[in-house]
Amino acid sequence: MTSPETVLWLQERTSLGILSPEVLNAIAQVIEEQVVSAETDLVSEGTPPAALYILVEGQLESNSTNPALACGFLPGSVIELKQLLLEELTPFTITTVTECHLWVIPAAKFRALVTQYPEITQAFSRQLVQELAQVTSALSYEQERSVALRPYLVTKAQRGIVGTSRYAMRLREQIREAAADRKSVDIFGEPGLEKDNIAALIHFGSPKRREPIIKVNCGILQTSGADLFGRAGGKAGLLEWLGEGTLVLNNIQELPEELLAPVTQLLKTGTYTPASRSGELAAQPRPSKARILIVSEKTQPTIERSVGHIIKVPPLRVRKADIQGQVEYYTSLYTRSRGVSKPHITPEALRRLQSYDFPGNLKELKNLVERAIVQAEGANELTEEIFWPAETKKKRFRLNLLNAYPPLRRFLRSPWWPDRINYGFTATAFAIIVAVLFIGPQTRDRNFVLNLFWAWWWPFFLFLFPFLGRVWCSVCPFMIYGEITQKLSLWLWPRKLKRWPREQAEKWGGWFMFGLFSLIFLWEELWHLENTAYLSACLLLLITAGAMIFSALFERRFWCRYLCPIGGMNGLFAKLSMTELRAQQGICSASCTTYQCYKGGPQKGEGLETNGCPLYSHPAQLEDNRDCVLCMTCLKACPHRSVEFNLRPPGIELWTTHVPRTYEVALLFLLLGGIYLHRLPELLSWLGLQVDLTQFWQHLGLSLLVLIIPAIFTFAAYGLLQVLNFNRKPRKFVELAYGYLPLVLGGNLAHYLRLGLGEGGRILPVTFATFGMGGEQLPILVAHPAVIAFLQGTTIVFSVLMTILLTQKIAKQPVRALLWQHLAAIGLGVSMWAIIVF
Repeated sequence: MTSPETVLWLQERTSLGILSPEVLNAIAQVIEEQVVSAETDLVSEGTPPAALYILVEGQLESNSTNPALACGFLPGSVIELKQLLLEELTPFTITTVTECHLWVIPAAKFRALVTQYPEITQAFSRQLVQELAQVTSALSYEQERSVALRPYLVTKAQRGIVGTSRYAMRLREQIREAAADRKSVDIFGEPGLEKDNIAALIHFGSPKRREPIIKVNCGILQTSGADLFGRAGGKAGLLEWLGEGTLVLNNIQELPEELLAPVTQLLKTGTYTPASRSGELAAQPRPSKARILIVSEKTQPTIERSVGHIIKVPPLRVRKADIQGQVEYYTSLYTRSRGVSKPHITPEALRRLQSYDFPGNLKELKNLVERAIVQAEGANELTEEIFWPAETKKKRFRLNLLNAYPPLRRFLRSPWWPDRINYGFTATAFAIIVAVLFIGPQTRDRNFVLNLFWAWWWPFFLFLFPFLGRVWCSVCPFMIYGEITQKLSLWLWPRKLKRWPREQAEKWGGWFMFGLFSLIFLWEELWHLENTAYLSACLLLLITAGAMIFSALFERRFWCRYLCPIGGMNGLFAKLSMTELRAQQGICSASCTTYQCYKGGPQKGEGLETNGCPLYSHPAQLEDNRDCVLCMTCLKACPHRSVEFNLRPPGIELWTTHVPRTYEVALLFLLLGGIYLHRLPELLSWLGLQVDLTQFWQHLGLSLLVLIIPAIFTFAAYGLLQVLNFNRKPRKFVELAYGYLPLVLGGNLAHYLRLGLGEGGRILPVTFATFGMGGEQLPILVAHPAVIAFLQGTTIVFSVLMTILLTQKIAKQPVRALLWQHLAAIGLGVSMWAIIVF
């Protein structure tokens, strides 16, 4: 390269360009060219400079014990200039990364040039002064910036995401994705979830982690936006001071309406407009390099459409598997800060925490743990008694009878319930009962089985529904023979049973039960089943046949859950029960991985080997008693003591979590009509009608009419509710109809009380008469007709009152708004009194 070209290159490519052409020409005359191979030390740290180096081609990098001094050099870099002028030692070692072409001026020749041309020293002195001024200005700016941002500064993230649940892993993944780019983020979720800490995790995990992050509460922003956007020609706003940092807008739902449009503009376009006073010209939009993170309790539609990432923070109640990790973390955090020993949390205490929903989320859990440690006063364990969170709505007014009465738990987990009862007694007894019905006397006063079925079974289990719900289904002979058929058929013909057609069963199963029950009612009325033994046997065998056929085809108790008419009635009345079988959702979701209560499986811990729930119901997912037969399979299978048998307010879910079903309402009104059908002669006498019930078609038509009219009567009352309460829309008929449930149960019980109290006590002489023996002298125990009438009347009155109360609880409206439905219930109660009591 010729001398003019060298001078031009120095002027354009190096920091020596500030010198005059004369000086640059003198420098060019003494330049020596040198090629240095890769991975070679050019200068060494702590040594006097040997020459001035100008990098023409290649790449250099410095290696220093001080990481702040490490840097790279590209073509045009002038090396060792400062050290030669100030006579300093080399501050770092410089190594060639690639083969480098260098221009070299030995130290002695460069010093001679400096002596000959004082301009070199003067020029670089001026440059140092300018650089110092720039540094001073930058320092002053940074001081002002620090003062402006300090009140809002976030110095670090408090913690990472604790837990191993799929929710925690997904949240960590979303944070990593958001940290990888500069798009805005909307972080929303319930209070107490430390969403601002998630914003900090995103910032400090991003490439711009060295830039500042500030958090601004939207509720304190000026409506003009001056503190955020600054003023035109005046004071700078936070966005201008922030530069490429991160702005966290906390509680965006509190943002003044006047700022919604400017913030949306900032999110969409990355620009903002400084505030201007009235009368001033509007300022021009300015670009912002800041990253915006939104923190809120719920999404804002306008904001949601403008951000790049949306992160929904899951509440603690769905992350029960993470509670143990959170408790361990908060315990360690608190004990380290106080310098005390870390206590151990007992499994019972952990289960109690997992059974609680934590409406205050992580904040509430943290306070609860800290309070428990303080209360423990240095104890080695945090026990269940120390934790006392408020009960959830599902747990209020509940008493777990299994904890209150340990012998009850032992009995229900034993082989006696229900297997030994079913296969040791019921299966054999049922076969004998059916045989006696066929071959024994055919009237109720001479056949003890008819007496047991109509005078004992019906009133007893109707009376039992409010106490134990669907408990009859756990010892029901129909499904015992269904299970025997299932096991025997699999032994004779090994195969895989069909899975349940759940969708079709949920849609049509209830209507099948309704139709079957309608036929049973008509059969009972038209052919006098109450007093005809072999027909009663046929009814029992038909229901048993249905259970056996469907058990041979499908898994578990498909018939029992979806098709059995008696099971449908039991499930409906079980909703009124004062007991329930449930599981603690927190324990199930946090501790259980096998779901043996639902699927079945081998013994695990204290959980016994079972085949799983016969009705395919998970106890933690039960919303009412309809699909639980109290077989206690889940109690036996659970290794975590999650299953509870609770005492509760009767029918509480009917006005809390209940889901109405049309076919259940149809069955309810069918059972209501059945009360009048059972008392058809008394009903005709009360109405003063003369109908010949010996005529089959007249009897059939009248029976159908009697089954339908009560439903029409209640629907007419609902119609009046809609017409006369036009200012207040009532709940749907299918919801309010459940209010009649106590009246339907009470009316049926009042009807069967006559048989139970008037004939049930004659069981001994009737039994002797069944086998052809005289038993006239045997003792009997029957109630006086006046006592029976009193109990029947009391049952009906109580049922009417309970119907009114339940309707009020379901509707949640004033009495006046539901007057017509209450009058309908009273009218039905009066009619029942007339045909049952008198």
